[in-house]
Amino acid sequence: MTPTLFGRWQTRLFLLATVGILVTLPFYLGLINSKPSSIYFWVLGYVALFGIGWDMLYIYLQHFRWDRDWPGAFQFIAGIWEAIFVAVLITIIGLPGIPKEDFDLAAFALHYSLVWLAIYLASQTVMRILFPYWRFRGGQLF
Repeated sequence: MTPTLFGRWQTRLFLLATVGILVTLPFYLGLINSKPSSIYFWVLGYVALFGIGWDMLYIYLQHFRWDRDWPGAFQFIAGIWEAIFVAVLITIIGLPGIPKEDFDLAAFALHYSLVWLAIYLASQTVMRILFPYWRFRGGQLF
């Protein structure tokens, strides 16, 4: 599947709003990190917000590939880059809702990794079952 920009946005926001929230809930409740905090939902929101911008860059970069595709290895690299970007912004500048002094990099890494893995697996499996024409519409759900 070669996603369109609108398709990437729809898929990203849909998966973050469903799978991302489900994975974030145990962190928010303190079941995983033993320190309940809403910071994890703020992180999820910033990943969605910055991801909209990153998707524009990814679509631009796809035009330089001969098949105009975005393989799984690129998704992995993009996920690492996005995590580093958000972590650096939080630790150096601080983002609204996430005070620098309350930021735990290890908890962030665990949370982000689990959310990214769950979303990647959902996009490669469940999305193809629940939305059979999703692949043929450039990632657009509706």
